Amino acid sequence: MLAFLLNSGCAWWLLPPTALPATVLPTSLSPIEQPVTLISLAGPLVSPSAELSGMAWYGDWLILLPQYPSQFGNQLFALHKQDVVDFLTGKNQTPLSPFSIPFIDVGIQEQTLIFNGYEGITFIGDRVYLTVEAIFGTGGTGYLVAGSIAPDLTEIRLDTTQVTSIPPQASLPNLSDETIVAAGDQLATIYEANGRFVNAEPVVHFFDSITLEPVGILPLATIEYRVTDGTAIDSLGRFWVVNYFYPGDRALSSILRSRGATGTIDASAQPIERLLELQFTTEGVIRTATPPLSLELLADNVARNWEGIVHLQAEGLDGFLLVTDSFPETLFAFVPKLP
Repeated sequence: MLAFLLNSGCAWWLLPPTALPATVLPTSLSPIEQPVTLISLAGPLVSPSAELSGMAWYGDWLILLPQYPSQFGNQLFALHKQDVVDFLTGKNQTPLSPFSIPFIDVGIQEQTLIFNGYEGITFIGDRVYLTVEAIFGTGGTGYLVAGSIAPDLTEIRLDTTQVTSIPPQASLPNLSDETIVAAGDQLATIYEANGRFVNAEPVVHFFDSITLEPVGILPLATIEYRVTDGTAIDSLGRFWVVNYFYPGDRALSSILRSRGATGTIDASAQPIERLLELQFTTEGVIRTATPPLSLELLADNVARNWEGIVHLQAEGLDGFLLVTDSFPETLFAFVPKLP
């Protein structure tokens, strides 16, 4: 199954399952809720219409991806890592103002079905990779696109000759491969819905980072609720993903009930906002034995749709930066790892 990876010389991050604890945790919530520290922003991203859908590190620069860059005159946005650290350590409490990066994607939308925005972003060197969501019939589908970023951050330009479709794994509206991570010299994408009632055999898709051609799949652990973004992979093949459930999602709740799901899955249910650690192994992408990191929830069942995540480690800080889309508003936050 993994010959395409092992023969490519990029399998340094793939470990045999025996390298992991034998227990793979169920999807129950952690009894500990981690505090969410908001980081104040200034500028156009404050508006809920920013609909931030992903972010990734480019060196010490945090690149923030709006779902529809055209709403900002075709711009992405960037913050320097030190500015974020200074805010979190109290050295500066002035709201952070991301600066804009011209984003050239002329011709990309015409090569997709009904364009529904950009969802995920990652970098390999000066190459940038994004996932695109499109409407396909009553469901959704995805695309992988690539381009380059100028080292001085003067522009991000997509290559219209590199657009690869990503097959959907379920016939569900408004869902696609939202998570993209660099795996050696390949790219891995993860579909948004991987629960047992909607996706019987979830997989991770792999693509060549030069040609964007598909190179294979790996089984993915069943994960209930949505998976909306992932961090970079560490030296042991581990990474974290956002795992989210919005009880007000009537369409998804209806589908779950029609397929035999039980329990409270309507608007009166408690939102699910948590982070899960996954790991690449030679037999698939699995849950590790690290407990889920549950976020401290807001009152009155107000859900925060976290759509972007990166790992932040600096000056005594070890945790995650998170960003929401428009629900309930644009929020940029830090969540520490469990001690």
